[in-house]
Amino acid sequence: ESINRLYSLCLYQFCMLVLCYMPGCYLPKPNITHLKAINDKQSLVVSWLVKPSGFVADVYDIQISRTEKGMVSVYSAEHKWTWISDLPLECVDHSVRIRYYNQSVQSPWSSWVTNYGEKGDGTRIFPSGRVLREGSSAMFCCVPPTGVNITSMTFRNEQYPFMSIGARVKAITVNNLTIPKIVIKHLLLSCFDTTGKSSHVLNYISFPPQKPRNLSCATLDMVTVTCTWDSARKQDPYDRNSQIYTLHIENSDQAPVNCKQSSCTFPAVPHLEEYNISVMVKDELGEEVECYSFNISDRVFPVVTLLEVNPGVTDATASWSIQANLTQMNLLCQVATVPLDTIQVNSFSNSASGVCKAKLEHLFPNTNYSIRVRCTISGRLWGEWTQLKVFTTYPLVYLDLWRSIHPLSNSHHRQVTLLWNPHIAGTATTVNIQGYTVKWSQEGQTVSKDSRQSLVEVSIGPEKCNFTVQAVLPTGSSIPAHISIPPAVGGIKTKRLDSTTVGGFNLTWEEQSIATCGYTVEWCMLGNAVPCTLQWLKVPEGNSTLFLHARHFRVGYRYTFNIYGCTDNGDKLLEIQTGYSQELKFVQSPSLVEPVQSTSSSVTLEWHYNEEDPTQPAFITGYLVTVQEAGSVSLPDLFNVSVADPHMKSVTIEGLKQNTEYTCTVSALTKEGPGLPANITIRTKTNYSLLMLKILTPIFLLLGCTVLLWPQRKILKSGLKEIFVYPAFMNIKTPEFESFLHETDQWLQSQKPEECISCDIEILNVRPPLNEGTTLRDSELAEAPCSPSSQSLLSSSSPSCMLLEANYCPQSATQSLDKPASQQVTSIVNRSYLYTLKEGYPELPKLVFGEIRPIFEATDCPLESCEVIYGYIANDSL
Repeated sequence: ESINRLYSLCLYQFCMLVLCYMPGCYLPKPNITHLKAINDKQSLVVSWLVKPSGFVADVYDIQISRTEKGMVSVYSAEHKWTWISDLPLECVDHSVRIRYYNQSVQSPWSSWVTNYGEKGDGTRIFPSGRVLREGSSAMFCCVPPTGVNITSMTFRNEQYPFMSIGARVKAITVNNLTIPKIVIKHLLLSCFDTTGKSSHVLNYISFPPQKPRNLSCATLDMVTVTCTWDSARKQDPYDRNSQIYTLHIENSDQAPVNCKQSSCTFPAVPHLEEYNISVMVKDELGEEVECYSFNISDRVFPVVTLLEVNPGVTDATASWSIQANLTQMNLLCQVATVPLDTIQVNSFSNSASGVCKAKLEHLFPNTNYSIRVRCTISGRLWGEWTQLKVFTTYPLVYLDLWRSIHPLSNSHHRQVTLLWNPHIAGTATTVNIQGYTVKWSQEGQTVSKDSRQSLVEVSIGPEKCNFTVQAVLPTGSSIPAHISIPPAVGGIKTKRLDSTTVGGFNLTWEEQSIATCGYTVEWCMLGNAVPCTLQWLKVPEGNSTLFLHARHFRVGYRYTFNIYGCTDNGDKLLEIQTGYSQELKFVQSPSLVEPVQSTSSSVTLEWHYNEEDPTQPAFITGYLVTVQEAGSVSLPDLFNVSVADPHMKSVTIEGLKQNTEYTCTVSALTKEGPGLPANITIRTKTNYSLLMLKILTPIFLLLGCTVLLWPQRKILKSGLKEIFVYPAFMNIKTPEFESFLHETDQWLQSQKPEECISCDIEILNVRPPLNEGTTLRDSELAEAPCSPSSQSLLSSSSPSCMLLEANYCPQSATQSLDKPASQQVTSIVNRSYLYTLKEGYPELPKLVFGEIRPIFEATDCPLESCEVIYGYIANDSL
């Protein structure tokens, strides 16, 4: 029976094929069995069935029609097809029909199957409340009720031109959608109709899911596994596009695990070492998947719990435990110390107790530290660091010990002052020092003494003595400090330091082979001028220089530095150096000794001065002595003497004037110059022997000359008369003399004058008696002979003088005794100063004044009738 049925079916199909290829044969009509609309994706899913069921078509022709307008045709070779619309499906009706082709024969169209759009009483807008893809284009439509038309459409409050979809529906297209920068990432769409009403909807913009990156998985205890990842782009907290993360273990039958946004935790699969997982992220815009494979043994991150830290002075012991049972594995841990950041690695294999310990060394006392620990299995992956554990190391107190030695008068004993500065390493906690214990031993005897202060005074003998000082603490005693006092020695030579402009001290000393443990330099903090506050500084072995900055010293203060060498027998004084960080010149003034010793030409000054006074602001290099005549402020100092020896305090100044008042000044000299002066005023004595010599010398000379010349007194008298008296017969009238002067002046204008000191003009005027009208003419004057006396008088003139006339000479002064008594002799001497005509002078100087005075008294004239006149005629331009 079965065979018969199979045969009948084959025969039927064969007959159908034969009939189809005959003219007028039609293929069967397809039938759409399913039409589904997915509105949020704007897609239609179409499926159909062809009869007979065994028939297979070559291709299917599908038509989609939008009611009232539009037709879309596509082809498909499948029995199911999905179509995505650019217009929301709610906007209009969508109808679908199909037909198929078998070779060159096509079947009839199937019946239309319709997916109806939204219809309602009010205006509807699509899409509405949907998440749209960023960067895409979208079409929005407004569906009004029957009888109502759309007047305008706006997107984000911006009006767009719309298109008609059918008779009533209007739509707009928006390209390149962008995510708004407001908190809620929504877009407003509005429609306005002819009734005056408006409708509004909100849509949202987002981006599609991002593929997970940096996917990694690890376990802390081999019980649970945690996988983490990150995204290329983080979603905004207010994004409406909700994402769902799912983890799938591909090589197991475990159900998918719902995950958080960036991590996922799931239980480890028993006995599964290799894991193949995938993480899927899905939202309204799509989905993304990332795969990852790992071995769970290689992904172990041990969890460490830090228990406690036991500190010491310079070390500490830390202990911790591991949460999971990982003792069967090779455990490796790191311990980091903050702030030193020292990492110490310790290996703990098969630790049965699960507690690990490590000792931290080379720490600082009394210091706060923090440590943290992390571990790994076989060094593959390190676990997370633990939280910081804070602890404080114990304090360390040590003493910087020094001493000061002073010999006791009238005894071989010495007074030793021990001084020390407590130093506490670190500042984490405050250390309370309760007191100090001082021990010393000398010649086999040991003495102990307690002190509440940081110094103690002890009297010891001249032998070596050893001291030990310890601080008493609440927890015990500090490290003991030792110092040895060597046997007493003699004095040490002092060296003077040179100050510099930059200040400070640059100490150098000769390195000693006996100084096997370094050097110590001590000084007083405020110099030698005030009570000493001792300071000291240790210098390591091999160094023989020390620079002390100027900021630690005061200018103008003298400092003494004692340099000790540390030897096996104690600290030995090697050198003493004294100096100033900066010298000042304003030193004290000397004290002058009075009365001052003086003579008529010298003065001896003496003064008192303590050049070694440590309170002085500089070293004294000498003295400056200045002696100046009193009242001569504007004149330079008469005497300025420098005394180079500061120990010499007297000086004698020679070469002074007698009976003169002088101001003497004495100043102490420093490197910077003279200091404050000491002044005194003295007067030199009078030299009476010299005064008498000056008075008597001219008197004796005058007397000697008188004695020698007295026998020749008559000859001298006559000779003088011949020189100064003119002949009585010479007579020059006044008008003639004025004419003569005028002519002479005209003649001189044409001559080039020569420089001269003076020129003399002598005029002898011999008046005749009243009863005689004698007149002496110019011609007579010219022809009159020159007497020897006249010649001598002329010759006494300067060689540079120019006479009025070359051949003129006054008449002889010799006169006979028989001349009339009424006759007078007049002599006029003209002394005019003639200047050389130089460039820049347009004319010769002119005479401006004249003076006439008598030469001889009336008694000198033998006839007692002569008149002698002597005068000057000067140039008016002088």
